[in-house]
Amino acid sequence: MDLILVKYLHILSSTLLFGTGIGTAFYLFFTSRTRDARLVAAVARLVVIADWIFTATTIVFQPASGLYLAHRMGVPLATPWLFWSLVLFVIAAACWLPVMWLQMRLRDIAKAAAEQGTELPPRYAAHLGAWTALGVPALLSFLAIFYLMVAKQVPWFDG
Repeated sequence: MDLILVKYLHILSSTLLFGTGIGTAFYLFFTSRTRDARLVAAVARLVVIADWIFTATTIVFQPASGLYLAHRMGVPLATPWLFWSLVLFVIAAACWLPVMWLQMRLRDIAKAAAEQGTELPPRYAAHLGAWTALGVPALLSFLAIFYLMVAKQVPWFDG
């Protein structure tokens, strides 16, 4: 595959991954604050769909295309900026797996409350708190990865 095309797809994929993550998190978090079970159920359903379509595919494509690019460009995996990018990506992906489970639980809890005409139960808030807590290290990891990809140096590593 042409190197320029793979670079382009790698950057486009990272944009979709980051943008979907920020966008879905924004909408689910702020919609949840309304406590309107019907509204939350509708938004949570779409957030889960968006994450399966965009995040799941890009979370697979990103390391595949990144490793391909590193190989083609002769950048050893032990190069500090690349090594730390991979470590941070694993951290972000490890956060995403339970986040997806939590999003599906949030969707199901909100849907049940909407169908019953009741308020969101306390367990919704507990799941939302865990979901938010997992989102923070994922967000910070992706921000650091973007920096490492641009700077090609690791500010916390002198080696």
